[in-house]
Amino acid sequence: MSSSQDLSFHQLLPLTIFQQLGQLLQQMAQELGNEALIVTEEALVSIPTRPEATDMFTLVVSQQFSALLVAERRQETGDRRQQEELTLKESIILNSVNSELGTEAYVTLQERNSELLNVELTFEPAAIAQFLQHLNGCLEDNSLARATLARYSQVIQPNNATLQGKFTLMLLSVLAPSSHQNDAHESIYPFVSVCQPVEEALHQQIAHERLLNQVTTQIRQSLELPIIISNVVERVREFLQVDRLVVYQFEQQESAIGEQLPVIREQGIFNSEFRQPKAKRSVIPNSEFSTHGCVIYEARASASIDSVLNYREENCFVPASGCWEKYRQGFTLAIADVDKAYVLSSCLLAFLQKIQVRAKLIAPIVFQQQLWGLLIAHQCYEPRSWQENEKNLLRRIAEQLAIAIYQEELMRSLKLEKQTLEQRVIERTQALHDALLAAQAASRAKSEFLATMSHELRTPLTSVIGMSSTLLRWPLGEMSQRQRQFLQTIHDSGEHLLALINDILELTQFESGKAVLNLSEFALAQLAEASLRSLSDRATRQAVNVMLDLKISPDYRLFADPQRVSQILWNLLSNAIKFTPEGGEAILRIWSENDFAVIQVEDTGIGIAEEHLPLIFEKFQQLDSPYQRHYDGTGLGLALTKQLVELHQGRIEVESTLGKGSIFTVWLPNHREQ
Repeated sequence: MSSSQDLSFHQLLPLTIFQQLGQLLQQMAQELGNEALIVTEEALVSIPTRPEATDMFTLVVSQQFSALLVAERRQETGDRRQQEELTLKESIILNSVNSELGTEAYVTLQERNSELLNVELTFEPAAIAQFLQHLNGCLEDNSLARATLARYSQVIQPNNATLQGKFTLMLLSVLAPSSHQNDAHESIYPFVSVCQPVEEALHQQIAHERLLNQVTTQIRQSLELPIIISNVVERVREFLQVDRLVVYQFEQQESAIGEQLPVIREQGIFNSEFRQPKAKRSVIPNSEFSTHGCVIYEARASASIDSVLNYREENCFVPASGCWEKYRQGFTLAIADVDKAYVLSSCLLAFLQKIQVRAKLIAPIVFQQQLWGLLIAHQCYEPRSWQENEKNLLRRIAEQLAIAIYQEELMRSLKLEKQTLEQRVIERTQALHDALLAAQAASRAKSEFLATMSHELRTPLTSVIGMSSTLLRWPLGEMSQRQRQFLQTIHDSGEHLLALINDILELTQFESGKAVLNLSEFALAQLAEASLRSLSDRATRQAVNVMLDLKISPDYRLFADPQRVSQILWNLLSNAIKFTPEGGEAILRIWSENDFAVIQVEDTGIGIAEEHLPLIFEKFQQLDSPYQRHYDGTGLGLALTKQLVELHQGRIEVESTLGKGSIFTVWLPNHREQ
């Protein structure tokens, strides 16, 4: 918010007062910090050509506050009439004082009189910019200084109201000393009373600034719009000394964000016994606001003044009137005497006379470029000529109320958005919960189905495997080579299918959380050798060289589940043999590292692409295409291996290069040592 009050003046002041004013400006510049530029006449000492008629000056330029203080020493030439008037006035004063105080006082007065300066203080951006341009012309040989002045000339704008008010208080302390000092000063310098109009204007401005600061502070400290309006209206009525001050709000409107503007009367803070009939809405064609509303709050000087709370009028307002658009643009209406102003509007005059209005001052409350309502001051019994500072005050108070309304609208929007988001979170959480329950139910059903089917398949499959094995060893009669080949195929396929069923049963146990460890102490080296022997026939058939690299002593004991560890070794070694081409090799390494037994299987097989590494421990994952599959299996081996390792509270890692081979490393904690 920028200051609209012009406190500039051009007066005759003593040198000491000018110096104090310069100190005030320097103090303001220090508070503004690095953003402020301050220049005095001392900056021009080295310039041969000084600015004309500016013996002394202090210039402060910043984006928030700018001011120019200029002093000219009184010249012997000039306006002869003014000089003669000053000489006559000074002679009378000096002769009078000389007769009372003597020659010494006369000499002192002469000395002080010689120090009087023509002082001008201005906050006008145009005047400050012109002075900067004038200084720029005096600094032709200093390009850096010219660039600095040119840069600061671009930031000049009307002063910030808060900073202007603060400087006003400081200015008053210099120009308006205590009454005792004023009396003594005027007894010696009666003609210096030329500052009195400035002092009166400053007093009014200070009072206005204090009221605005109080309103601003309350808006910052409170989020309750009805309470803010209640206190503000009461304070402003008392300050302006009007008979009645009201807030008139128009019917509900749509805000700029597509929601209804706040309606205070719905908050229930007013007369609960009043029942306002619902009014018909009448909207101006091609307009964004309604011309109908009612008084939602009032402050009265006394109970003898009629109340207009909840009062509405719908017959006299003309929807086509351009006044509403003026209000929306910030127009302030001042009527000194309604009897004279509305002599041609009998309807409106009768309405105003009915509610005891003789003079009125109206400032619009504009919220997001929409006319929310009006702040109206009423003088009920006599005409009143509204002063410009009163108009400015009411307008600025209306602006503050608009800020409070905007603040209320933001809070209301945030609360609504919060409720909407909370409801969405609840709905989404419930949907996720339902989906989780459904997924868990489906998983349980799947696990139960797999377990049931696996058990049902194992019984006949065991018979098939057993009978085929028996027939292969049958001593009676000779079988042809083809018959023996068929029996061997039946037996091998049955063994393979049984292994798959066992893997599925194992997987369902892990998913249901029923998998347990049967811990015991065993020799890890012996278990590794047994695993290699069980896979030697397969390695021989595929021409893969399998080696054992033991880096532990034969009596190294591991406290774990030997059956599960054997299954881990078997899965890793069988995978290494399966994916290693003829002539390749697979190495099983075992060593001890701190409290862990480390098992590593390295092969020179086909390897795994880097983008496929995150998938190899997923269930039912086969990295080759199902339509171009070269290797059998269901993709459960590595998934079960990872589950078994984690069941032992261990970990498994893989390193692989496509076309060169893979390395699987397992860390199993030695539980007894832990």
